[in-house]
Amino acid sequence: MDGARQEAPVEPRPEYPPRTPTPPKNPPSPPPPGPPAPPQKRAGTPPARRRAAALIANRRAANWALESAPWSQAKTAAKVVEQLRSWGYLTSAAQREKYTAVTRLLAGAALGDGGQRITVHVADQDGAALIMALSHQDGPGQNDETLLEAIAALGVLSCGADTERDEAGNRRWALLEL
Repeated sequence: MDGARQEAPVEPRPEYPPRTPTPPKNPPSPPPPGPPAPPQKRAGTPPARRRAAALIANRRAANWALESAPWSQAKTAAKVVEQLRSWGYLTSAAQREKYTAVTRLLAGAALGDGGQRITVHVADQDGAALIMALSHQDGPGQNDETLLEAIAALGVLSCGADTERDEAGNRRWALLEL
């Protein structure tokens, strides 16, 4: 052969090395959880009783929070009478005296519970006015029977006291005709 060498056929080399898939950085996330399972009731335990909060809705209403002080009783009575007069009620002096006396009794009972503040609410509907005093202090009210008898003697439509545990504390109320 003449001086030429023959080369064996060469397979073409790839221009770059083959790629391998990269490993995942984070493992796949688990599927989302299903809805929570309802709590299981234990046999022998009664369901928790919760007292409904006082709700004055769908009528005109006003309220005042006052510190627990001796002057709060007279101030709440004046505010209730003033509010009802601004709504067009309590045109006679006898009505104003009756509302003042009822409000003073309710506020006095709330002050007697010893809380740091009291709240007085007034609302009107269908020819009647609701006055409610909250003491923001838990525990049995002092002489609520005597208080309710004194309020009833003033000629109210209805009155009551609620002294179960609640964030608003003891509640006393009276419903009066306008």
